[in-house]
Amino acid sequence: MEPPKEAAPVVLSAAMRAKIERNRQQALMLRQARLANRPLSAVEGATSAKVSKIIDSGAGFFIEEEGHVEEEQSSRKVVQQPAPVIEPDYLVCDDCEKPFMDSYLSNSFDLSVCDKCRDNEEKHKLISRTEAKQHYLLKDCDLDKREPILRFILKKNPHNPRWGDMKLYLKVQVEKRSLEVWGSEEALEEAKETREENKEVKKQKRFNKKVKELRRAVRSSVWTKDTSAHRHEYGPEEEVDPEEDLFKKTCTTCGHELTYEKM
Repeated sequence: MEPPKEAAPVVLSAAMRAKIERNRQQALMLRQARLANRPLSAVEGATSAKVSKIIDSGAGFFIEEEGHVEEEQSSRKVVQQPAPVIEPDYLVCDDCEKPFMDSYLSNSFDLSVCDKCRDNEEKHKLISRTEAKQHYLLKDCDLDKREPILRFILKKNPHNPRWGDMKLYLKVQVEKRSLEVWGSEEALEEAKETREENKEVKKQKRFNKKVKELRRAVRSSVWTKDTSAHRHEYGPEEEVDPEEDLFKKTCTTCGHELTYEKM
């Protein structure tokens, strides 16, 4: 029996690690605040105990009183300094180089770009999977299997909501992936031109085939085969060889020659 396969390690992005660290720091601060508001007996596990107290009566003798330490300690609350505020791990925007904590592009596409730069830049537009494959000549394996796998968001199909959801990719990431596949923009353009030429050749072949079929259909509909029997109509008799008594006749319609010998 084969041993169970180990699961592949999960790789966390920088945005996800920063969010986990922020949540951990907030939980630690809340725990320290709750401990600061609890009394000493609850914090240190103190118990009530009797303590003797000596009082001078002023008459030449001392009086001993008993009290509870817990009463005095319960009247006091432990005052602790609040936990220090730790600055979280901010992300730095690739465009404006300003720090930010969270953004749409960092959560959806793992791209370090703040929301302000996303709203102002046209390059952060989204394109469909069909456009990514046709315009940048990418295959399914280039989008789904080549590492790192391109992230996408799902959106209802605007043409018909009953159809499957559309996969939208970030244009800058698709352009980067196309350069990884083709090597350069020049190679991509050459591949596009070659593909267009092949399309034109195939289109011309299909057109020629249709024209040939149309001509064949027209000829077959116009031409009719003459199935009636042909009768030769010979002209005057001609002598071919007097010694052999050979003669011939020629059909005036089809040119057939009939050679015969007279006895």
